[in-house]
Amino acid sequence: MMNSTEELSSDSTNNGTVEITYKTIGPARPSQIRVASHIKIRDLRNAIAEKGKFPVSTLRMILRGKALQDEEDGDDLYVTLKDQDSFIVAVIPNPPAGVESFDDDDDDDLKFKLPPSASRWKRKLYYFLRNKLKLPDIILMGLFSLSLKMWVIITLWFILAPIAHRWDLGPIFVSHLYLQCLDS
Repeated sequence: MMNSTEELSSDSTNNGTVEITYKTIGPARPSQIRVASHIKIRDLRNAIAEKGKFPVSTLRMILRGKALQDEEDGDDLYVTLKDQDSFIVAVIPNPPAGVESFDDDDDDDLKFKLPPSASRWKRKLYYFLRNKLKLPDIILMGLFSLSLKMWVIITLWFILAPIAHRWDLGPIFVSHLYLQCLDS
């Protein structure tokens, strides 16, 4: 893969690279940079931040009217660029000294997060439930805190409960499952 921060030169080849223009918000001139035509958005952000000497953490990019995000559902996103594509680049300024700002990081500490060691299917399910179905964090916490064995026991409970009720085995059924949970 070609280095995404390759310097512009008149004799550079165009094998898999394109020249793009980015304009920062404010009184700055547009700048050009040569990058791979199919690139991770994270790598593009790093290349523009390095060339423009911007802080990566506060750099936002807009291409063709859409704000670019580094990842979605835990997976890195890619963008395919054409020669002479133009970006709008914004750097979120730091608040002035002495001015209290609303710190949204406190809310992030209270949100449920999957551990980094979670499997890929678990991460996909988590992002689907959180982003697409908009389930509250308390429900996500309940869903992902229980082990697979507990989910099997709960499912069996609901499947077998009508049968136990029909045969009047309610107390025996409940105590038997309870004892099984204690043994494990």
